[in-house]
Amino acid sequence: MEKIKLFTIGFAGKSARVFFGKLKEAGVAKVIDVRLYNSSQLAGYTKKSDLEYFLKEIVPADYVHMPAMSPTKEMLQSYKNGTMDWGQYEKEFDELISKRLIENSLVPSQTDKSCFLCCESQPQFCHRRLVVEYLAKKWGIVEINHM
Repeated sequence: MEKIKLFTIGFAGKSARVFFGKLKEAGVAKVIDVRLYNSSQLAGYTKKSDLEYFLKEIVPADYVHMPAMSPTKEMLQSYKNGTMDWGQYEKEFDELISKRLIENSLVPSQTDKSCFLCCESQPQFCHRRLVVEYLAKKWGIVEINHM
């Protein structure tokens, strides 16, 4: 089976021009929003209703919000307030997405050229990286590119 390409991107610190330019240049076909909350005023141009429109008009790409690929509210809060370090967060998040069987919520062949979106600017301390690495292990046919 041929490898599929999965991308990840965080919007923090990126202008709309840079953000949408990266998606378009990479040939992204679908953005999979793995944020727990996608309608906050703080999301700016990545607020759900705006993002769907911009993706269609600029990239063009489809949009889907998949909160099952997000941490729980409690897990996220524990990490943000420092009561859980990254190592523990990573372990608990991997257990969570494993229990949720997220690999069954997507069809690999229909996920090619999809980009997993969250807010963190860098992937090393973001759950979007954990999601695509988990899928790569489960599917075995994934090439990952962090933008």
